Amino acid sequence: MQVVNVTADAETFTCNAYLALGDRPVLVDAGAMDGVVDAIRERTDELDAVVLTHQHGDHVQRLDAVLDAFDADLAAYGSHPRRDVALEDGDAVRIGDEEFEVVHTPGHADDHVAFVGDSTIFSGDVVVHDDGAFDYGSFGRTDMAGQSREELIESIREILDRMPDSVEHMYAGHGDEFHGDVRDVVETALERAEKREPKYPE
Repeated sequence: MQVVNVTADAETFTCNAYLALGDRPVLVDAGAMDGVVDAIRERTDELDAVVLTHQHGDHVQRLDAVLDAFDADLAAYGSHPRRDVALEDGDAVRIGDEEFEVVHTPGHADDHVAFVGDSTIFSGDVVVHDDGAFDYGSFGRTDMAGQSREELIESIREILDRMPDSVEHMYAGHGDEFHGDVRDVVETALERAEKREPKYPE
């Protein structure tokens, strides 16, 4: 399955928006980059759906533009006026060439989900490879209103419980993609989160 970060060239703050090409072209998060529609069109004429990890602004700012340009369905855990498919924990969703399990992962956001497949995980902001705070295993911030470090820790544990050992590709909402021992990266993130230290010390 070919996965392309279509917001990689953004000059302003955005999440990573991943275009998964294959049997079912799907965009994981829409991002906040003005040119995201053109970046998608450079690689495909059809987009079947947009699936959201969560609805923070940096993940959904360009959502309407993408949905309008491609007449794509919207699948999300949290309610949204344009949602076509309501995702629930444990649901199966096809992204590109692979089936993924929806894993509800609150803490960074109440509606946060990760998509876990046999070879790949789209982890959103709950756990990332590197993000400026930590390299090789970081986690979503929990210092803003409505966020919870305790819930985030439980969410990372849930990912480890439900993620096959065969997963070797991690596409997170921020930082670089990772290819290799994803379980070790996630375990490292869990250890750091469990220390309860602030992610961004003052």
